[in-house]
Amino acid sequence: MLALAVTAPLLGPGYLLLRDAVSTPRSYLTDAALGLTQAAPRALPQDVAVAWASAVLDGGVVVKALLILGIWLAGWGAARLAAALLPDAGLPGQCVAATIAIWNPYVAERLLQGHWSLLVGYGALPWVAGSVLALRSAPKLHSTREDGEFRRVEYSFGGVGAVLFWLALAGLTPTGLMLAATVALVCAVAPGPGRSRRFCAVVSLAAATTAALPWLVASAVADGWSSGADQGPAVSAFAARAEPGLSTLGSLAGLGGIWNVDAVPASRTSLFAVVATVVLLAVVAIGVPVLIRRRAGVPLLVLAVAAVTVPALMATGPGLAAVEAVIEAVPGLGVVRDGQKWVALAMPGYALAGAAAVVTLRPRVPAVATAAVCCAAVIATLPDLAWGVGGKVRPVQYPSAWREAAAVIDAAPAPVAVLPVDSMRRFAWAGTAPVLDPLPRWLRAEVLTTGDLSIGGRTVPGEGVHAREVQAMLLAGADRDQLAAAGVGWVVVEGSDANLALPVTFRDTELTVYRVGGDSPSSPHRGMVLAAHGVWLAQLVVGLGAMTLRRRRSRGADARDEHAQRPQRGDE
Repeated sequence: MLALAVTAPLLGPGYLLLRDAVSTPRSYLTDAALGLTQAAPRALPQDVAVAWASAVLDGGVVVKALLILGIWLAGWGAARLAAALLPDAGLPGQCVAATIAIWNPYVAERLLQGHWSLLVGYGALPWVAGSVLALRSAPKLHSTREDGEFRRVEYSFGGVGAVLFWLALAGLTPTGLMLAATVALVCAVAPGPGRSRRFCAVVSLAAATTAALPWLVASAVADGWSSGADQGPAVSAFAARAEPGLSTLGSLAGLGGIWNVDAVPASRTSLFAVVATVVLLAVVAIGVPVLIRRRAGVPLLVLAVAAVTVPALMATGPGLAAVEAVIEAVPGLGVVRDGQKWVALAMPGYALAGAAAVVTLRPRVPAVATAAVCCAAVIATLPDLAWGVGGKVRPVQYPSAWREAAAVIDAAPAPVAVLPVDSMRRFAWAGTAPVLDPLPRWLRAEVLTTGDLSIGGRTVPGEGVHAREVQAMLLAGADRDQLAAAGVGWVVVEGSDANLALPVTFRDTELTVYRVGGDSPSSPHRGMVLAAHGVWLAQLVVGLGAMTLRRRRSRGADARDEHAQRPQRGDE
């Protein structure tokens, strides 16, 4: 119910197009989708997975379904985790855990920022925690001597399969995988009589490594990308932000504080943010003493504290300097500069502590009453998360000109240069928020993009050096031969201000397509990167199969045990 309350507008027809979220009717396995261009491979294997899925299902449906699934999994996973670690909290405690996992500023802000695939990884975090903690706990063995050892091996295989599956699902993006791997390694050190800490840590690292192969391989074989210009503006622009009445640390503790002030729900833009943060932290604090006594949950509490304090430190002067130095040394680690997104690591611990609040207050307050008050308080202090964050997260329809222009270019795929030069666009038919240009994810051809972003009047440079050179040529009035020599096959001008001295192939008030005729070869490493994606997909499928097999065998064994324990005729 909570997941649907948040995502209900997405059940309608249309495409998610909001800031970083771009869905199109169809995506293709271009070099950019495979991470084989100058840009860092930050959207792998997400782009490849959507390209595969959109071959059989409309891409807009695929993206919306994955987003809804991610939020639903967050709540369900938090409830399952609470049931495993806090069985005495019962259904009331599970409801509190699910509410905290779904109904919080982090979900709202990442929805408004368009980070749909990150929310899939977010939804996998409690499942990763539960899977690793299950390995650390004692497996359930059946008492029959002849099959006891087989049951132990089968349980371990199914448990490892769960770790494989959830890490692969979280690995839809590099950030999601890094979050999930961190949770897995933290849970590997939890106390328990089951598999050893070393075994759980090795399994987690191995699963994370194979799930990361798509972007690791792409990073190793791509044409080459660099940090570009000075990273100082980028690091400071993406640092966590203090909300009204709160410090940066307080905002992060309330699971808010995203860098983009425009991607914040209205209730967090006033002093009401203080009330919301106090309510959430009060619910969590009430359950902390109980959770500390359940030693298996302590690592997740420690992780929650670190997930709040470390991003806060990253937003200080020394922290910004340290992050900048790291990114300058290793450009591929630019993924760490958005400090607030690491607050997702606090969610499993917060959800468990919320469930434990029911246990803490049970001697004085009925569990149902405690759960009802806690859930209502959490929801009431973030009322605008409902209905797509107040209707801002909703599907839109592309004008027909976009489909017609895409069909023209797809009939003869060749590299595409796009004007205007900004990576972000504003379309009257897509709402008031800026959006990433949809063409790179729609066309069968490569679209030359710089990756430059304008934030607060500052330009954060991207890695698209060649695209920047081509755009400079276009703005300088380069002729057709010059553009063709630079490998440009098409030029698309988005909007009605199109007046280039090039042959027009398609013209509309929305788009104008010019034919240039140039081309450039595809990357020779496509097969290698596709093979890495095959490993990721195999891990997803094998992990799911192992979990399913274990569940079926476990249910069958439980049924046999129940039958064996029933009194037979003559026993009465």
